[in-house]
Formats: sequence, structure tokens, C-alpha cells
Amino acid sequence: MPEGKKTAAPAPEQDSYTAKSHLQHQVREVGTVVATASPAEAVDYMVPSEARPEIITYDKLLEAIQASGRPYNMEMIEKAYRMADDAHKDVRRRSGEPYICHPLAVARLVLDLGMDSESIAAALLHDVVEDTPTTVDEVKSTFGADVALLVDGVTKLTKIQFSSIEEQQAENLRKMLLAMSQDVRVMIIKLCDRLHNMRTGDAWPEQKRRDKARETMEVYAPIANRLGILNIKEELEDRSLHYLDPIGYEEISKLLNERSGEEFLANVSSLIEKRLEESGIKGATMKRRVKSIYGIYRKMFVQNKAFDEIYDVYAVRIILDTITECYSALGLIHDMYHPLPNRFKDYISTPKPNGYQSLHTTVIGHEGIPFEVQIRTRQMDEQAEYGVAAHWKYKEGIGGHDKLDDRLAWVRQLLENQRVSEDSGNLLHDLKSDLLPEEVFAFTPKGDVINLPAGATCIDFAYAIHSAVGNRMIGCKVNNRMVPIDHVVVTGEIIEVILGPADKGPSRDWLKIVKTSEAKSKIRNWFKKMRRDENIAEGRDALAKELRREGILIPDDKLDEFVGSCCRRMRQNSAEDLYAAIGYGGITIANCVPKFKEEYQKLRAAENPPMELPKVDLRKVHSTDGVVVEGFDNTPIKFAKCCSPLPGDPIVGFITRGFGVSIHKASCTNAQASMRDPSNAPRWVKAYWADSVKESYKAGLEIVALDRTDLLKDVLNALSDMRVPIYTMNARQADNCGVINLTVGINNTEHLDRVVARLAKIRDVLKVTRS
Repeated sequence: MPEGKKTAAPAPEQDSYTAKSHLQHQVREVGTVVATASPAEAVDYMVPSEARPEIITYDKLLEAIQASGRPYNMEMIEKAYRMADDAHKDVRRRSGEPYICHPLAVARLVLDLGMDSESIAAALLHDVVEDTPTTVDEVKSTFGADVALLVDGVTKLTKIQFSSIEEQQAENLRKMLLAMSQDVRVMIIKLCDRLHNMRTGDAWPEQKRRDKARETMEVYAPIANRLGILNIKEELEDRSLHYLDPIGYEEISKLLNERSGEEFLANVSSLIEKRLEESGIKGATMKRRVKSIYGIYRKMFVQNKAFDEIYDVYAVRIILDTITECYSALGLIHDMYHPLPNRFKDYISTPKPNGYQSLHTTVIGHEGIPFEVQIRTRQMDEQAEYGVAAHWKYKEGIGGHDKLDDRLAWVRQLLENQRVSEDSGNLLHDLKSDLLPEEVFAFTPKGDVINLPAGATCIDFAYAIHSAVGNRMIGCKVNNRMVPIDHVVVTGEIIEVILGPADKGPSRDWLKIVKTSEAKSKIRNWFKKMRRDENIAEGRDALAKELRREGILIPDDKLDEFVGSCCRRMRQNSAEDLYAAIGYGGITIANCVPKFKEEYQKLRAAENPPMELPKVDLRKVHSTDGVVVEGFDNTPIKFAKCCSPLPGDPIVGFITRGFGVSIHKASCTNAQASMRDPSNAPRWVKAYWADSVKESYKAGLEIVALDRTDLLKDVLNALSDMRVPIYTMNARQADNCGVINLTVGINNTEHLDRVVARLAKIRDVLKVTRS
């Protein structure tokens, strides 16, 4: 199911969440849900991140398309809407509105980014393949290959079974990045999809809100930053923070409301604009912004700064026509106000990796309030607002190689690194490390600038120059002083790499030191090509040791055969390939062990099949307590507490010494183990439920729910409504959750299923299990 989606059906017992915004800033109403553009006179932080989400209808989308003034293929968009509306018919979101409102809102966000007709059509259709019988081939035959590629790119892999949630997340991300490397519009649509889901995330249960917020913060917001779409990036971060740390969010929101800087920023903007005109710089556009709540949060809670120690909470943006005017304006600003030392950044001469360009300087105003001044050209401002959507090749039908291809080189590099890694778990780690929001700039002795993520070492620096430089590295100098090779690079340092002999290679320990996926990939590549025999030996020893530690006892002479039977599941052709991949770090043993455990359990089950119960001559057959035991009549019956069998469960009987027959579930682990014991095997007999059974059997239930008042009351009311007797009950608190253990009266397994389903519908209940 998609995020927040449910089938339309009368369900009075559904949870009572509603889609409403938690964001508390009082802002003026806006007519549409705008992704990026905002009125020039508005403070940037007010729109769009604080706008309450509006329900978008098709008529409103058409109005927005008409108002944009851009030529669109209305026939394609109309056809896409009709297909999506028909596919999602009679389906509603958790918040109650028809599901088609979500694709319409995503299409509206895509439109605001200035995207083309294919993008809007794909946004309308982005959930039809994943959630309805519609196929990619049907989309392709109706709308063409471009729209089909976009829809398929944002469609999750829901029909493939994965061994873990992490693996599924990684494979979905890999599929999306692969499609994005072919067409960046895939990721732009996905970001708009995630943005609207985060805006309406109050309808999700608490745990899902937190999971989606964490995924958004770790993956999607950094990707939006790397693509340069900063407004979407900041809103994703703010909304994620609100779900992950609502107390910290409200604290900063309160500080911003108490120290409103609108009047201060308006006065400063007016003074600067007047001074620019007096100095001959005409036509400047003035904007002002308040730093995003998450940006302030990072500095207050991560860097341990007080609110008053953050100097860029308030900012004035000056937008000019030429770069020459930008540097002239910088001189005027420093003449008008006192600049703070070490607070000047020139991103025009040294752009950020996402293409962002601007001059930043922090000054003290005449009121004693520090504020940041950002100076950029109109083209740079459009780039900062819209990122890759500002000048991508599809807008004008440009073909061939252009700047966009360079902007997406990091995606292709990451995917290439993953082909070497062969471990899906590395994808998320590498993506997070490559998309760190902070970066550092260091220089080679010749003056070339090397851009690295914060925390990168001299080894990362060497591999960023060339793989041969990294492989031959034996030391380095920073500002003409020898330093360890794990020295963390600081912006502005001049680093000289000292090279060893041509056959010098990296150390395996470097994989634990380097931060960038590029360096890790090149180190693994070297070991993969140069030390295969060594990798096989090391990988085999490491795997054998780990299997023994996990209780998987395979004789050494049969290890290769056992590993060979599993290697296809790890995408390897042979046991040697798997050993080699483990040896050079392409696959981690931790990701292999679950698959080996499954195979080992199958092997043990094949070697030790469940023993057939002994045949017993059937004499009189009467049921006792609703149970028939072959070969016994009116014998005392007791139900084993280890598995608590209920009518409907397959059962077996164990002849006890002096206490009748103990009834177990056939799948009970204790029963299975006892059957394999030669001394106990003859005492197991066949048993089954009679047609007439007792009215009530005792069954244990465990309920885990978010802790809240009236939780226990709601549970007891639900059981009372179903007339289920309660024999014992206890409740406790654990990890902010309430855990309720009950012993209730149940007729059979079908009755139990109905009780469990009813309890699971109680608000804030996370899971109900039979104990």
C-alpha cells in the first residue's frame, strides 16, 4: 500500500487521526500549495513551509497550469488524470479525502517547479502501477516511453520478497537512483510525492510518522540538497524534525515568534536598497528570510550553541544583474555595517557541489543584531530556488551533453561503486556519507580545489585526485607539515600526497578510515583485482569463524559445498566468488548470516524429519474436554502451557506418568524436540479435536501500544463488547509503550482471530500477538 492509503469501506472502528498541520506559525493564507515560488515581499520561511496544505482538485490544477503561462500538452494531462482517477476510484487516504487528491497535489508541486507535460502526467500516474492493476506497458502504450520511465522509476518493488526491511529500502532506492541517472525528473517527482506525504503525515500512526520522517531526513532531504532544490529540502527537514523531536521544534518555533525579525529585516532591506541606488547599482531585488527551524536546531542542539550565538538566523538577499555588481555590493555592505571576522564565504568563485553560488557575509546591524547578507545574480537565485529544475535539458529540448549531465555524475558514480560493493546494505551508508550537507575545500600544491564531505581524511583527498595516487600513498603533508594519513581535512588546507613505489597498494584498514564511497570503491577494486587468492583465503576464514559463532556447525570439508548452495542468494556465481567478495569488503558477513541460517535450518530439517507417531490400536473412542486421543478412553486431559492449543490447531498428545495425556500443538518446539528423543518418542500419540468441544479455552494475548490515558479502558471495553471472559491481566510500561498481557476465554482459533483483529483496531495499538 502507498503511504497513507486505505481502501474505501465503512469502518467505524478506524483510528481517529486527521490530516492537519502541526506547524504553528501564524501566516497569511495562500491560494495554492506552492513548492518553491513565494511572493517577493514575504519572508521566505513563511511560504511554503508553513502553508497549510490545500486539497487540490483537477479544476485548481488546470487554473494553475493556465496561470503559469507556459505551453502544456493539455490532451496528455487530461488523459493522465482520467486514467489515475479511474484507477484510484473508491479509494481514500487515511485522512479521509479521495485518494486522487494526492496525485493532483504532487502534480501541482511538479508544475510549480516549472516541469514539463510528461512530468505532470507522470506525477498524476505515479501510484497507479504500484497500487492498482494498471501495468507499465499500459502506461507506455498510452503515453509513450518517457512517461512510462518516470512512472516506473518512482514505483516501489512491492512484489519481490526481501530478507529484511533494510534490503527492501536499499533496493527500492537503487531502482530509483538508476532511473534518475537516466532521467532526473524521476527524483523530482519522488521529492514532490514525499513532500506532500510529509505535509499530510498527521494521518499516519505514530511509529510510521517517525519512520518516514527519519527516512526523509536521511535520504530525501539530502538528495533535494544535492539537486539544489533548497526550498523542498528545507521543508522536508522542518516537517521531519517536527515528528522526530516535537519538543525541540516547538521550542525553536516559540523563540522565532518571540523575536520576530520582520520589522528589523524590512528596515535593513530599505536602507541597503537606498544605498545601492545612490551608488549607481540600479534594479536590485531585495528578499529577506529567516533561517529554517531545522537549520537553527542543528546549531542549537548538535553544535551546542545558544539561540543568540547563531548569527545567520536573519538574512537579507540582494539579487543583481551581474557578478561585477555582486562584488561591488559586497564592498558597500562592509562599508555600511561592521563585518564579523571569519564569516565571509565566496560561493561564486567556489560553488557548492549542488551548483549553489552566492556571496555570504555576516554583519552587525545598527541595533546590535547580527544578520547575514547574501548577494547573487538572478540566474544564481533561480538556481538556488529550483536547482536542477532551473535549467534542465528537457525544458528547451536540448540534446547531447550539458551541465545537467555533470550535475548528475555523482549518481552514476554511486551506482558504479555499488556494482563493485555487491552489498545492498552499503548503498544507504554510502548515499548518506556522499550527501552530507557540510563539505570542506582543500587545495593541491598546484592550486586545484578538491571538494570533500565534512569528516573526510587525507586518504579520501588522495583518491579524489586519482585512484593511482590513493593506491601509492604512503604519507601526506598539510601546509608543509607531516601529518598522519587519517588526518581530517579542514577547509583551506594545502595537502601534498607523498607517493611510494608503483606496486604499493592500500591497506585493508583504510576501509575503516575513509569517509567517501569513491575512496572505498577504489580500495575494494584494488583488492578485488590484485589479491584474489588472498581475498578468498581471508574471506573463507572469516566466514567459517562467524558461522561457528552463530551455531552453524558445518564440517570444514563440506563448507564450500554448503556456501555454494547459498551463493546465488548473495548474487555470486560460486563459493570462491563469495569468499573473495567478503575478503575485499564487497559484501559484509553480517548481511550473509541470515541467509546461511535459513539454509542451515532447511538442511537440518531434511536430515532429521519429524518422526511419525506410533500406530496405536483404536479401541473405544470418546472425547474428553473436546479432545479425542487414539487408544485411550476417558483419560484425564490437560493442555500444555508452553503452546496453549486451541480448537483448530493441529495437536498431538504426550502420555505423562500418572497425569493422563498432555495436549500440545503439533508445531510446538518442545513437542518436536521430544519426538526426536528415542526415550520419549513411543509416548507420543495422535490426537484431534472432537466435533463437540468445550465452550471456552484459555488463551494468552499480548498487546503492545503507544502509552496513553484510557488505553486499558478501551481494551476492556472491546473485550466486553465481544463478550470475551478475562481470567488474568497485567500491564506495564516499556520504551514509551504500554504492554498488556491478558488470559482470555476463547472458543477456537477462528474466534481468537476475530478477537485479535478487533483489538488491533484500537487507536494506538501497534501489535497484538498470541502468547
